[in-house]
Amino acid sequence: EGKLGTIYHFRGVYLQDWIMDPSFPVTWQLDKNTAGGGPHMDLNSHVVDLARYLIGEIDSVVGMKETFIKKRPKAAVGEKLNTMLTADGKVETEMVDVTVEDAAAFLARFKNGAIGTFEATRFAGGRKNHERIEINGSKGTLVFNFERMNELEFWSNEDDLALQGFRRILVTEPVHPYISAWWPAGHVIGYENTFVNEFADFFECIRDNKQAHPNFYDGWKNMQVLDAVKRSFESLTWEKVDVD
Repeated sequence: EGKLGTIYHFRGVYLQDWIMDPSFPVTWQLDKNTAGGGPHMDLNSHVVDLARYLIGEIDSVVGMKETFIKKRPKAAVGEKLNTMLTADGKVETEMVDVTVEDAAAFLARFKNGAIGTFEATRFAGGRKNHERIEINGSKGTLVFNFERMNELEFWSNEDDLALQGFRRILVTEPVHPYISAWWPAGHVIGYENTFVNEFADFFECIRDNKQAHPNFYDGWKNMQVLDAVKRSFESLTWEKVDVD
């Protein structure tokens, strides 16, 4: 609705801490052959998706990465991760190379003139699933934190100067997207409810013969950004996103 005015900044982080223990074994997430990359390909994919949806297409990027613990115990045969993302079962004493990054960050220029910063790490102590974005515009700022998924923070320079400040918006009113299908105002929805919302959108598109979003095109554009950052990891310079 233009409440933020001209967009200047997109600032996104996705922070976790579940592999900080050096004794945590090399699971499939830490093997480039099975994961394709570390938190950049995993966590940053979600932040890039949000950035494209909210801000627009990304023109160019420059990034860096680091692997803090370069060798870890080999996972025991038959070992698996439990739902708390910790290792179960016996761990072998053999040490093997970690072939993905532990942390990644990149700068971005959007095609509409905005600039962005992106950070993804599994070494942010105390952060469990901290996906946070902040958008700064000429008229206001918007903040969202996935760990407080029923809330938005909003600041507007159109408010009276004596009353300006961030306001917390509890997005549980029937006028907010999806909420009218759930509970009364103030009764928050959870992570599991988001999947019901996604299926509802998908089924409505089938019913109405409309294109569903996100679709394969969105996935391709997302991967273009991630791949350009990976090229930048090696070239140590800015890379264009739209390349053949």
